[in-house]
Amino acid sequence: MAFAISITQPVGAHEVDQCGKASWYALHSQTASGEMMNPAAMTAAHRSLPFGTKVKVTNERTGKSVVVRINDRGPFIKGRIIDLSKAAAGHIGMVKSGHAPVCIAGVA
Repeated sequence: MAFAISITQPVGAHEVDQCGKASWYALHSQTASGEMMNPAAMTAAHRSLPFGTKVKVTNERTGKSVVVRINDRGPFIKGRIIDLSKAAAGHIGMVKSGHAPVCIAGVA
């Protein structure tokens, strides 16, 4: 007989620190977490962080930051580390360019 055990641990800031390129998206479809994508919400897609994780995303060009909740998977383009909702991208000044260098850090 086999048992599966799932343990959820809080993600601390030191476990999420990552820098790379971000992009944004504004679809009206279901996310990998099962919710509908809302371009006006402060959400994002990340390849591996647990759904519900909150991270602070800082645009290295502008110095502006936004806190987003991970609710989707992606990005699926090489070199990108996070896909932001359009609203979140607007908060850090990257809608016009479509992408920006960012650093992400966990929010306790």
